[in-house]
Amino acid sequence: MSFGAGFDKFDKRQDRRILEKKTVLLFPTERGNDMAFQIISDGSCDLGRKIVQKTGIKVVPFYVTFDGVNYKKEMEEISVRDFYQEMVDHPDRFPKSSLPSVQDYTDAFTPYAREGKDIICLCITTKFSGSYNSARTAADLLSEEYPSVKIQVVDTTVNTVLQGILVLEAVRMQQAGFSFQETLEGIERIKVTGRIIFTVGNYEYLIHGGRIGKVMGTAASTLGIKPLIMLREGEIFPTGISRSRKKAMKRLIEQTRDHFAKIGESAEDYRIVVGYGYDYQEAEVFRDELLASVNTYAKYREIDIFQIGATIGVHTGPYPIGLGLIRKYEKGRKEE
Repeated sequence: MSFGAGFDKFDKRQDRRILEKKTVLLFPTERGNDMAFQIISDGSCDLGRKIVQKTGIKVVPFYVTFDGVNYKKEMEEISVRDFYQEMVDHPDRFPKSSLPSVQDYTDAFTPYAREGKDIICLCITTKFSGSYNSARTAADLLSEEYPSVKIQVVDTTVNTVLQGILVLEAVRMQQAGFSFQETLEGIERIKVTGRIIFTVGNYEYLIHGGRIGKVMGTAASTLGIKPLIMLREGEIFPTGISRSRKKAMKRLIEQTRDHFAKIGESAEDYRIVVGYGYDYQEAEVFRDELLASVNTYAKYREIDIFQIGATIGVHTGPYPIGLGLIRKYEKGRKEE
């Protein structure tokens, strides 16, 4: 089974357009202008509107289309819920995504550059999208007008809810008083520890997007087989199959346990989040079962649930379910 790169193969618009060092994430209700740099992410981070507002993150959205002509900005012009509802109501229609343009990033960077504020921009893995390239080009253009402003674009090598918790770890570093450079070093240090483990409702969207061969995908769909998939260091790999949705979710939980046993680290040192598409109630059940399992080999208090957005949803269909995990920035950090 092969899951190739090239998540932007349908992108036709890209040129058109801690306080103390604790493990608790701080969500200030109001932000002053005392932060030394601005954190920006592309829309693949799948952080909800409330989190974005509370943390002061700037999100540059991807675009989505159902007809190949009319593109809408995710979250701004079409909600994630409406996106999935359209997929559920019209299962024969396959949406496509388009990355942010150079102009989109220029528009996002400029207000902070005018203030003389440095910028860290975290982008979806370059194995899936050219979003990083758009951001890098915009940063290069602005460097001529604002030479004293540092704009660092980061290939996170991750995506969706895993990218989201990486962004939130960057926020925690900023809130803990880390400098621009220290935060960049922290991001580089922990991003390689990130994993996504997930399954999907069926193979149709993976087949349509070219992620698996049509013959194999059709045969698997006929047999009702559910794929188990892992993302690590920017690539996705098949990790197994299951004959039912329930068994697939059970295997994801087992694979999570096996992962921590293999790397010899405690789940307590990691941030874990459940990602889902359309069915929130299923996500709650999965979260509870995952949390119960994790607590058999670690002490873990809470696992958040984030909704997977349109950027990845166009490739998974409306029923992805799984989890993202990444080491907390202060764990495994060498003392000065």
